Amino acid sequence: MDLQRWSRRLGIKAEDRRKLWLMVPVFLLCGIAETLNYNGFMTLFNQRFGSANLPYVYIAEAVILPLEAWFMTWLAGRLSKPDLMRAMYAIMTGIVLLNAIILLGMRVTGEDFRFYYPFLFLSSSFVVRQQTILLWSLAVDLCPTQQAKRLMPMFVAAATLGGVAAGIITQIVSPLLGPDWVYALGPVFLLIASVKYRKVIAVYLVPLTLKGSGDSAQEAESLTSMDYFRRTLKSPFLLGVLGMMTIMPALYFLMEFVFLNTAHVAYPDEADFGRIFGIVTTLLFTLAFLLQLVSGRLMALLGASSMLTAISGVYVLSFALVWLLIGSPIVMLAVSGGYMLTYLLIYYSAEPSYQLFYKMLPLQQRDGFRYVAQGIATFMGILLGAGLQFLHTGLGWGFPALAAIGTVGAIGLFALTWIVRQLYMKELVQSVQTLGLAVDLELAESYKGFYRNARTMGAVQAMLQHESEEAREIAINILGRSKDKRYLPELLEKINDESVRVKIASLKAIDLSDADLNAMVKVASLLEDPEPEVRKEVVGKLAQMKHLSSQAFFFLRMKLLDSSPMVVAEAVKAMYLLESAQSYEACYEVIEQLLKDGGEPAIHVCRVVAELNLDRFSPDVEKLLADPHPAVRVAATASLGALKRLKVVPLLIERLPTADQELLRVTTQALVDMGVGVADSLKSMLPDASPQVWRAAVTALSQLLSDEEAKGWLAEHATDKLGNIAATALLPEAYRKLGRPDLAELAEMRQCDLESTIYAGVWALMERLTDEQVVAAIRRALADPDEETQSGGLEVLAEGLGERKLSQKFAAVLLADNDRTAGLTIESAREAVNKSAETSDDWWKEMATELRRGEKGTGMQEEQGILGRLNKVVFLKKVPFFADLSLEELGLIAGAATEEKFPDGYFLLKRGEGNPAMYVIIEGNVELTSISAAGWEGTLGVLGAGEVCGATSALDESPSSVTAQAFFGDIRVLALQREDVTRLVRLYPEIGIGLLRASLARIRLLEEMMMKIDS
Repeated sequence: MDLQRWSRRLGIKAEDRRKLWLMVPVFLLCGIAETLNYNGFMTLFNQRFGSANLPYVYIAEAVILPLEAWFMTWLAGRLSKPDLMRAMYAIMTGIVLLNAIILLGMRVTGEDFRFYYPFLFLSSSFVVRQQTILLWSLAVDLCPTQQAKRLMPMFVAAATLGGVAAGIITQIVSPLLGPDWVYALGPVFLLIASVKYRKVIAVYLVPLTLKGSGDSAQEAESLTSMDYFRRTLKSPFLLGVLGMMTIMPALYFLMEFVFLNTAHVAYPDEADFGRIFGIVTTLLFTLAFLLQLVSGRLMALLGASSMLTAISGVYVLSFALVWLLIGSPIVMLAVSGGYMLTYLLIYYSAEPSYQLFYKMLPLQQRDGFRYVAQGIATFMGILLGAGLQFLHTGLGWGFPALAAIGTVGAIGLFALTWIVRQLYMKELVQSVQTLGLAVDLELAESYKGFYRNARTMGAVQAMLQHESEEAREIAINILGRSKDKRYLPELLEKINDESVRVKIASLKAIDLSDADLNAMVKVASLLEDPEPEVRKEVVGKLAQMKHLSSQAFFFLRMKLLDSSPMVVAEAVKAMYLLESAQSYEACYEVIEQLLKDGGEPAIHVCRVVAELNLDRFSPDVEKLLADPHPAVRVAATASLGALKRLKVVPLLIERLPTADQELLRVTTQALVDMGVGVADSLKSMLPDASPQVWRAAVTALSQLLSDEEAKGWLAEHATDKLGNIAATALLPEAYRKLGRPDLAELAEMRQCDLESTIYAGVWALMERLTDEQVVAAIRRALADPDEETQSGGLEVLAEGLGERKLSQKFAAVLLADNDRTAGLTIESAREAVNKSAETSDDWWKEMATELRRGEKGTGMQEEQGILGRLNKVVFLKKVPFFADLSLEELGLIAGAATEEKFPDGYFLLKRGEGNPAMYVIIEGNVELTSISAAGWEGTLGVLGAGEVCGATSALDESPSSVTAQAFFGDIRVLALQREDVTRLVRLYPEIGIGLLRASLARIRLLEEMMMKIDS
């Protein structure tokens, strides 16, 4: 099975593979280094300094932790995030490298500085602790939430496999060379990993940390650490969580102490101790790897609170078993097993559960509570653990007594987790009630912990009668997620709620897959609800009742004539899902008729055809590509893409040069949906493609081609395309040299359009070659008005992002300034224009043709009184409504506008009547008149060339408030129909802003004129 098939099976996307290729080796090698360091310094400390001294170094570590936190805070405040990550990695590598040199130096000289081993322990423990934080912080920063869900298991697997490998290395190296060589191998692996580590930072982290000039530092948290501490003490729930976070690591330190001392007695020889430590490490990380395979299912099954209760139960069993078996021949097996279990559960299962507890708090306060709790728990946990160890080293208590104390402590921990679990249920319900829907989805995973708790579910049921519709909706969502059929009566009752939102939520929560006829009838009673959304949900629910297909068919058939096209389409889909011959026949008949009729119903049916993959209707959908309604053409395009109708690709491509933004986006996605079958066609048309076609083709190919082709052939083609932009960049100045400033302005607009279109395709390719998040950060930096911020973005590109040649060429094009037009002569300007006439770009051809026409003396004149596209664009550019639009957008308006001529006295608008179009006056005058409240009729004003009338009434379909009449002669106008205007406003907000600006000016004029009339 090839790599891409495995990637699809694991849910790995193309952009994920690049991150995995760089980051998995980092986690693997650092996992090996971390475990080798840990095995090495623990063996050396226990064998050469004595495990009896562990409590003292733990106390020292507890004292050092606040200083460590202060140092990290100080360093983070003075370095950027990438520099901080590099500096911390260098510091950690330097520490273990220095320790390795000292250890090997002592070995060579035969010296043994006993006082050095506490320093070795504390410094190496710092490295192990910070290395874990560093790597996971890097992974979280680089991966958006959804990508993190896919990749984190891979990173965890790499780190745990690194631990397994380190355990095997320890078993081999320690008996042969000793634990000091085991430790010395750690920095070697860190140095090897540093190559990819630094590349990860350069490729992903540096772009993400680019700051815009408008970015401001986040406001300081209004609560102080002491405030969080006080609130934690006042909350029984948070105090209980803090207790668990403190006691559990303390018990782990106790188990570790018993294990190390037992192993020291059983294996007094340093080499043997190192070997057994390697065996335990290998088993430990093998178990960790296996645990990762089932941890997600365990969390889903038990929930956070029950998971911690189960972990506490394992702690009780581990200590009890050690207590019972101390002094027996198999005590080493029991102690090592207890050590491995407590280590695994605290670091791989308990920590994620703790994080879920804090999700119930307001988002702005979560980190504050969590960091305060972690700081206190870490400090107190180490001190408590050291105190338990001191019972042996300071007071001489035996290991049976320590195991007994550990058992009692674990029982206390179990009781505490049970109490916290009950408090958690109350807090969860309360948080849902107070924080509302904003937190409902975020806490969805947490709900699994109390579906089996009758008291908690009773509180949820009580919320069904809450006066707040939001609270009722949340309660319904929780009951629906439980998938417990016992709650069906309550949910059925809420479908008649007065709130439409609650009705819809109830219908979504209900599962009718095996419900009875009474439930069907009750749900079907809403088929005539006045809200289309409600009727749609009802239809969807009836489709679930395949066991009562004939009855469901009876109800669904009525909805085929529903007044809402959305409901009709849902009914068609529902009938198909009933999977009966009768329903199939009715479904096909309705689909065929709706596709034939076209219009709005066809839009929804196209989506159903695509969703159900009904390829038999492909010819009918294909006909809709010629439908007069733009929305229908868009829906048909999307449907044909999902159906993989390859034969329509030439037609889709043919429409792209004049496509609006929505059609361009949908066509591009349709090409992607068609799959690799369109790749060859797209590749063949790229060399001579128009800019819009090139952008769509490159964007589609970026997703369809293999990694090798995308980084090779496609990146090379894009690099060449960027080079071609420099040639057309001369044209604005060329037209100025040739005495045509009007064409120079159009050429500048066209060049901007070209650059934005080509750049969009290049950015899409770079997203494939790097990461969407990284590309978005660079684009924000380049668009920032601050020169320093722009320089940072260009520097990242110049370093080589994704494919080096493409990235560097892109940076060079963006850096190019106006010096390239220096020294342009009349001859070279004419040559540049002539070359542009030979390109495939229609705009350059039209401008070159217009230049030649002007040189013959006709200038920008109309032929036979009719404006051509270029003339329309020049005219529209002068209209305030459209002054801020690009050339491509003006071209779309020019294509939608029709030129009309009206005689003197013709009424374009009549007061009190609707009008289907807005008019832009080309030539002539239009008089605006109206009637005041007093009944006086008067002239409001006279509009001339370049002004607009009828825009407001055309947009909102209201009767016109004025009369507009041709005045003093014939008039010529550009007419834009209402449908075209509304679509263009929706796609291009600048048009809407222009309309608003002009309408406000018109309102002011009307107010002034009405005041004159009344006076």
